[in-house]
Amino acid sequence: MRNKRLIIAVLAAITFGLIAAVSVKQYLLSAQTFSRTNDVVVAKVEIPVGSRIIAEQLTVAQFPTDVTPQGAIAKIDENLIGRVAITAISPRDPVTETKLAPIGAAGGLSSVIPEGFRAMTVKVDDVVGVSGFIMPGTLVDIVVVIQPPKGSGNEEMISKIVLQNIKVLASGQNIDKPKNDRDVERSIRAVTLQVTPEQAEKLALASSEGKLQLVMRNSVDQADEPTSGANKKSLLLGERAMIVPEAGIGKDSTPKAAPSSARRSAPRPAAVAAPKPVAVPQAPVARPTVEVIKGAKKETVDFP
Repeated sequence: MRNKRLIIAVLAAITFGLIAAVSVKQYLLSAQTFSRTNDVVVAKVEIPVGSRIIAEQLTVAQFPTDVTPQGAIAKIDENLIGRVAITAISPRDPVTETKLAPIGAAGGLSSVIPEGFRAMTVKVDDVVGVSGFIMPGTLVDIVVVIQPPKGSGNEEMISKIVLQNIKVLASGQNIDKPKNDRDVERSIRAVTLQVTPEQAEKLALASSEGKLQLVMRNSVDQADEPTSGANKKSLLLGERAMIVPEAGIGKDSTPKAAPSSARRSAPRPAAVAAPKPVAVPQAPVARPTVEVIKGAKKETVDFP
C-alpha cells in the first residue's frame, strides 16, 4: 500500500515538473522574441512635404521586430540625407521608403507629382477657393460657368462640372490691387492642381473661356457623379428638399426625401371641433391641525 502511494506521488511530481519546465520554456521564448528590436530611423522634428532631409531632423529609435514598419530605414547615412519627403512626416514617425522620393529627385513641388500627372496652377478668388478651406491634399470638383458655342442651339449661360476628384497640390495666396480704387480689395488665391495632360487642356480652356468654381468633396467619396449641367431654365424649375446626412455617412445610408408630388397630393386632415372643457370639482385642500390638551380635555385646532 505504501509503495503504491509512493509511486503515485513520484508520478505526480514528474508530471508537474514537466508542465513547469514547458511553461518556463514558452515564457523564455516569448520574452526573447519580444526583446528582439530593430534600429529604425524616425523624424526628430516635423519634416514638411517637398523638403530635403538633413541629419539634424533624424534620430534612431528601437522598434520591436514584429511591429517594425515595412520599408523602414535602419541607419542615417548618405543614402538618406538629401532625400526629398513626398509627404509630411510628424515627429517620432518612422521614415520609410514610401515617404521619400527616389534618390536624385529634385526638391519642391515636382517631387510630389506622380508619374503621368502634371501640376497646373489656376487663379481663383477667396470665395471660389471655398473661403480658405482649400488645403494641400484636398479633393475638389471644378465647375465652369461658360457661354455655349454658337450654333449649339443654346444661347444661355450654362454651369457644368468639367473635372472631378482633382487633388490640390498647393495653395498659395497673392494680393492684387483692383483697377477701380472704389472697389474693395480682394484676396486672390493661386491653387495648384494635380491633373493629367488631357485634364490640363480642359482646365486651360475652361479658365480662359469661363469662370471657375472649386467644389470641395469628401476625401473618402471619390466616385464619379455624371451631371447634365444647369442653365436658367433648369435653375427656375427648383429642387426637392433633401434630408441632410450626418458627416461621414455614405450615400446608400442617406434617407431619401419624399417626392414633391406626393407631398402636394397628400390630403389634409379634416378640422375636428375641440371638445368643450368639463369643470372638474376640486378636492378641498387639507389644512394643518394641531392637538391641544388642556388638563383632562383634548381638542384639535385648525390653523388658518
